[in-house]
Amino acid sequence: MKFDLSHKDSKSSARAGSITTDHGVIQTPIFMPVGTAGSVKAVHQRELKDDIKAQIILGNTYHLYLRPGLDIIGEAGGLHKFNGWDGPILTDSGGYQVYSLSGTRKIKEDGVTFMSHIDGSRHTFTPENVMDIQRRIGADIIMAFDECTPYPCEYTYARESMEMTHRWLDRCCKRFDETESLYGYQQTLFPIVQGSVYPDLRKQSAEAIAAFGREGNAIGGLSVGEPAEKMYEMTSLVCDILPSDKPRYLMGVGTPANILECIALGIDMFDCVMPTRNARNGMLFTTQGIINIRNEKWKNDLNPIDPELGGYVSTFYSRAYLRHLIHSKEILGAQIASIHNLTFYLWLVGQAREHIIAGDFAIWKEKMTKTVSQRL
Repeated sequence: MKFDLSHKDSKSSARAGSITTDHGVIQTPIFMPVGTAGSVKAVHQRELKDDIKAQIILGNTYHLYLRPGLDIIGEAGGLHKFNGWDGPILTDSGGYQVYSLSGTRKIKEDGVTFMSHIDGSRHTFTPENVMDIQRRIGADIIMAFDECTPYPCEYTYARESMEMTHRWLDRCCKRFDETESLYGYQQTLFPIVQGSVYPDLRKQSAEAIAAFGREGNAIGGLSVGEPAEKMYEMTSLVCDILPSDKPRYLMGVGTPANILECIALGIDMFDCVMPTRNARNGMLFTTQGIINIRNEKWKNDLNPIDPELGGYVSTFYSRAYLRHLIHSKEILGAQIASIHNLTFYLWLVGQAREHIIAGDFAIWKEKMTKTVSQRL
């Protein structure tokens, strides 16, 4: 993997660059649609590429390991061949799922034992086998196995968890470096900074992660319920420490306003389930603000969903029709809304990139943050 940094904003830490992988080039800053089980919910791969303009998507190690399982993915030749997406893929390590399954898992130094949410069967993830699993899945960028601490959590717990995450990272790197890609293309390992919302721990973790010298770095354990101001504080602190010549990935973030603020702090990569999850519930992100399409006010609105956005679904279908579909629980409603929201997210980071290059990002960001946060 190669990262080229081409432009920096003079009034913030925002930057524009490109990440080159064996499956294509990613223009940063970038938003990555989440395809947890190898599929971005309600969206075809063709729509991801042609309509949404996605450049990289995510898969999840935990979910893909349990279903469909590694045998069929391996037999297909990796996740790219299995799901038909020929662009770059990133896989989460399953650390966040371990965090979310707090009632059915046990964390020890060796790894994590957990019960499947599908059938209750017991499994163990270790730093070593998580590397092996992600090698088998075949993502271009794979994440180190970490523990994501909840918010709030006690300082002692956050410190002990962070230190274990660092020890796990050492094991991840050793396993990754002694193995090879199974499908003839290069894979890259990203470590993850932890430390909850404690500045000294975040500083210590960022310094430790930077010292590993991997091709990119991630920030985890945020967007788990802490105030947005804390998220920004921790992100700013960590970005000041992580090397500027490598991509920075803020995991699980977030709202359009969160993304704009964190681009300004120096983040290059984002992912979040919000655009598709909220879409299925009728919340639309538009170039004018946020629409709850279920509201009565849209019942007779025959205007396009978002005429300024462009893209097929946003300009072809009316707000009234989409409202009808969502209220009727028609599958097409979830599809239209999901494609629209993802189109908006990719448009937003694309606009941010253009304004970074043009040199007026800071002015544009202040105005756009207010616009995308208002409710219509």
